[in-house]
Amino acid sequence: MRDLLNNIAPKVAIPPVVVTDNTAQVGSVIDVAGFDSLTFVILTGVLADADATFEVLVEEGDVANLSDATAVADRDLIGSEALASFTFAADGATRKVGYKGGKRFVRLTVTPSGNAGNAPMAALAVLGHPKSAPTSNPPI
Repeated sequence: MRDLLNNIAPKVAIPPVVVTDNTAQVGSVIDVAGFDSLTFVILTGVLADADATFEVLVEEGDVANLSDATAVADRDLIGSEALASFTFAADGATRKVGYKGGKRFVRLTVTPSGNAGNAPMAALAVLGHPKSAPTSNPPI
């Protein structure tokens, strides 16, 4: 069946923001309970600084506030943090990285370096393969 709508739960990971310096954009903690997959989708706007880079980090843990956060091992990612990272040349682009680890809580962080211009970005967490479908619409 071609129904994706009732089988995903999108969550805001990083709300739309314009970054003007090298401040890390630490995402919301995503609770994966009730779902068997998670993909982070990163969206960029026009990135003004001509030498900025943006490094992606995915962390996991068992505590709701991620006070026990550790970097996700490469074997527990689908794709890679390197492929999800981007440079100033990624105007109006998307990047993605998936999580297949066993922890309950996951977070995405995007850290700029060399950025002195406007860098609009946002990130969405797409939870999929729900244990109970259909998922709610609008999402909760």
